[in-house]
Amino acid sequence: MEAAANCSLRVKRLLLDPKFEGYKLSLEPLACYQLGLDSAVAEVKLRDDQYTLDHMRAFGMYNYLHLDSWYQDNVYYVDQLGRVMNLSVTLDTAFRKPREVFRLPSDVTACDNRLCASIHFSSSTWVTISDGTGSLFLIKTGKRGDAASEKWEIMFNEELGSPFVIAHSVSFVKSDVHSVAGLLLRVEKDELDAKGSGFHVSLEWVTITEVDQEDNQRYEIFKRRVLQGKSVPHYAAIEPDGDGLMIVSYKPFRFMQDEENQLEKKEDGKIADKKKDPVYYWQQTEDDLTVTIHLPQDITKDNIQVQFSPDHIIVALKSQPPLVEGKLCSSIDHESCTWIIRDNSLEISLIKKDEGPMWPELIVGDARGEFIMDSSQCSAVAERLMHLTSEEMNPNPDKENPPCNAQELEECDIFLEDSTSLCRFDGNTLKITHVVNLGSNQYLFSAVVDPKEMPCFCLRHDIDALLWQPRSDQPDNMWEHIATFNALGYVQASKEDKKFTACPPNYSYAAICECLRRVFIYRQPTPLSTVLYNRKEGRQVGQVAKQLVATLEASDPILGFQATNERLFVLTTKSLLLIKVNTEN
Repeated sequence: MEAAANCSLRVKRLLLDPKFEGYKLSLEPLACYQLGLDSAVAEVKLRDDQYTLDHMRAFGMYNYLHLDSWYQDNVYYVDQLGRVMNLSVTLDTAFRKPREVFRLPSDVTACDNRLCASIHFSSSTWVTISDGTGSLFLIKTGKRGDAASEKWEIMFNEELGSPFVIAHSVSFVKSDVHSVAGLLLRVEKDELDAKGSGFHVSLEWVTITEVDQEDNQRYEIFKRRVLQGKSVPHYAAIEPDGDGLMIVSYKPFRFMQDEENQLEKKEDGKIADKKKDPVYYWQQTEDDLTVTIHLPQDITKDNIQVQFSPDHIIVALKSQPPLVEGKLCSSIDHESCTWIIRDNSLEISLIKKDEGPMWPELIVGDARGEFIMDSSQCSAVAERLMHLTSEEMNPNPDKENPPCNAQELEECDIFLEDSTSLCRFDGNTLKITHVVNLGSNQYLFSAVVDPKEMPCFCLRHDIDALLWQPRSDQPDNMWEHIATFNALGYVQASKEDKKFTACPPNYSYAAICECLRRVFIYRQPTPLSTVLYNRKEGRQVGQVAKQLVATLEASDPILGFQATNERLFVLTTKSLLLIKVNTEN
């Protein structure tokens, strides 16, 4: 089995500003318009049995306001009457009240274990909707944003088990057949998890495909695949062509179908692996490596074939498959390598091309060998680690470099994402093909820059926040750094009451929305129309980044938040507010 490629994110230095001086608080007024709702938003509060952090992340912090990225400045929400309401803005001073575009067929309030209804815009003419009770709707909308021609028609509706929210969906055409794929997020009871929270997170990847019929267009489920993990993913999205998906999560996800298929083989293989001896043994020094392979009886040198190349080795018995074959961990001086038969064993001597570094493995991805460390190497390792061990808690408190004290860390330096990873799964093999260990690059938010591409995700890098655009069609550079929000990584860490973070498609600003009333806006640096000097350094300042604060009149908790190039939309239980941020795109 081919191992997943261990990748890294390539930062574009030209998009970083090492001379950024900070944000200047601006007192310029922000135009804010408030619109009362005829019926309150269909908020679903957490039940007593939804008490874990995963429940809070998945459902308690859910964004009830949905932005149609295909038609800018169109937002949607679901009210308590089961209506999908749309607000389309062309002029800030003359916008109409939200209008109904679709109504859920059944009374969802009768379901005791329901979740919030969710919407995702798969394309410019297709929408997926969950009613929060376990039903999935695939809807053909026609051209949205045009009230005269818009008609939402249900093309597929089926009960898919326990309640879920839609994490992402895409529409694509292959071999002239139209399909829609969606990711359905659930937090489910796990009876086998006795030591943990007692729950696991599942992502169901559903593909709905058009069925050939002469008279009418009909859709059926083509595939259902389930991934499971132990934490709610920060980011989960299907590739535009439906061939793979990407997940950013604190704990890993695995396809359950693949796990079940391999379970019996693994159980049988465990016993065999325990009894099977290593194919080869190897040792190393800073200069060379020694490989030992036990041979069958009566084998002579004429029966052995050994081939060396700068980064590859093949060892085989004549007319038989290779005993050892593969790419070496590093380069060797292949012309100086030798082999000899000694005591019914083949002993191979490999000369390292680069002296000094120790190899973590002999052959890349080959677990059939066993590394043997000699006594002098064991003693050297133990000596190097001696300073880390002691029978006393702190034997020398006055030492020049005392042990780290976790209490001295700032709160913004301590977060859950210490082992967060970004994984790309192949839809055919159900295997991970690419993985990035994000380490301390804390996940901040996601945003749609181009609706035809996957959503972008924003990560903290040092004090900055970097926006990354997935490129599934570029395997060698699958994630592109497209924008930087200066110092936003540091700024957001101080916002203890933040609930949502967003940026517009042109990334001209970033916005942080708190649970109640306040919205912070951080604009990208812009050139000054007047001359401004830094009095401390006596130099002229060419551009300034502004911070603006909007305090909303609504006192209800904020349930939804979306950003466009010109406006911010804020949804509360009973009102929809619009904040004018930019005067032009």
